[in-house]
Amino acid sequence: MALRVTEGEQRGWTVVRVSGEMDLVTSPVLRQRMHRAVADGRHDVVLDLSEVLFCDSSGVGVLIAGRRLIRSCQGRLRLVLPAQGADGGAYRSSDVGIGGGSHVNRVLGALGVRRLFDVYPDVDAAVVDEAGSGSLSA
Repeated sequence: MALRVTEGEQRGWTVVRVSGEMDLVTSPVLRQRMHRAVADGRHDVVLDLSEVLFCDSSGVGVLIAGRRLIRSCQGRLRLVLPAQGADGGAYRSSDVGIGGGSHVNRVLGALGVRRLFDVYPDVDAAVVDEAGSGSLSA
C-alpha cells in the first residue's frame, strides 16, 4: 500500500494528513514534505497520523528526524494519534501500557519514544494554541 500525504492549513498550523503505510519505501515522501514545509517557513506542523495502517522503524525515524528539524527552527510539531486504529477497531485496555490506540501510537509506545512528542486525539485539539491543552499524557 502506498503512502498518501496531503497538506492544508488550520488556525495558522500546517496540517499534514498521512494515510497508508509508513515503511522504508514510502517514508521518504513524508520526510520530503516536512522539509518542504520548514523550507517554506512553516514551522508549526500537525501530523495527522490517524489513517496510518502500518509504521516500521524507518517511519519512526522520519518522525524523530522531523521533530528535530522543526525544533531547530523553534517550531512546534504535534501528532494526531487517535484512541482507535485507522481500521476502526478499538484496542484492548492492555494495549494502553504500550501506547494503546492507533498503530503508530502503539509502535511509538513500544519503542519508548512516544514521550518525545506532543500527542493529540484529533486535529481540532492539536491546533489549539495553548501549550498542553488537549495533549494526551505520555
